[in-house]
Amino acid sequence: MQNEIKREILINASQERVYSAIADPKQVVMWFPESIEGNYQVGEQVAFNFDECGKSQVYVEDAKPHEYFAYRWVPGASPYSGDVLLVPNTLVEFYVEALSANSCKVTLIESGFAQLPIEVIEASYKGNVEGWDFMLDKLAMFLKR
Repeated sequence: MQNEIKREILINASQERVYSAIADPKQVVMWFPESIEGNYQVGEQVAFNFDECGKSQVYVEDAKPHEYFAYRWVPGASPYSGDVLLVPNTLVEFYVEALSANSCKVTLIESGFAQLPIEVIEASYKGNVEGWDFMLDKLAMFLKR
């Protein structure tokens, strides 16, 4: 059973710019959810709105400016609303490493699939593998502008 998704991409942008694209809600909505409702800061729960796919609650777990940003959510085909910390969830982590003044490596790790209900593990894992490949490409395209 797979418990973790790990992806790495190289982006031609500064570490600060890449981090802002991940941690600043005004920029996150340019490549990931359509909108974010709530205070997108550590210790807060917000809703990612994916329009026709619904809203999913997210708990912002940790942030280290320019290097690391993490949140918890409930993966699966159905959007989740409620307290993320009260149900099985996964941890999504973004590591941003400067390679030069205008180049970064972004490592995404989503872990915790083994803790999900058995009936949703496989579909959640498969859906998020495909989803992160698509979304990280969108992140790179957003930062090319």
